Amino acid sequence: MHLKFAKTFPLATVSVALLLAMTAGCSKPADRAAKAAGTAPAHAATGSGVGTRLGDLTPFRTIAGDVATLVDKGDLAQARTRIKDLEIAWDEAEAGLKPRDAADWHTLDEAIDKALAALRADPPKQADCKAAMAYLLQIFDALRTKA
Repeated sequence: MHLKFAKTFPLATVSVALLLAMTAGCSKPADRAAKAAGTAPAHAATGSGVGTRLGDLTPFRTIAGDVATLVDKGDLAQARTRIKDLEIAWDEAEAGLKPRDAADWHTLDEAIDKALAALRADPPKQADCKAAMAYLLQIFDALRTKA
């Protein structure tokens, strides 16, 4: 059987197929975050992106901005749905971001957790959500200026 397979498919074809299969679905955390944000990866759009010691946080900041806009409009249900995108993207990117600067990662992670808690409260209060989102955006901006 193995010999028949080798005769049917040349080694180069098998090697290329294996390489493609191994890399299929692989993307950098920022690319997944950008996909969740509904935007192109920031480095593709701007060439360099806005950096921090954690790297380019633009995709995450974009989602947080979307959530803050929804909170300002009083659409807490939609804001709660949208912040889930931030949670997923952030969790998926942890392994790539945290080693770059653990202290900054923890600071931002705690701010994200506060925003999640405010929006998931039963019932959520717009003032609490607004304060949590303002704090989260402030942390994003502070990390950008710190770099």
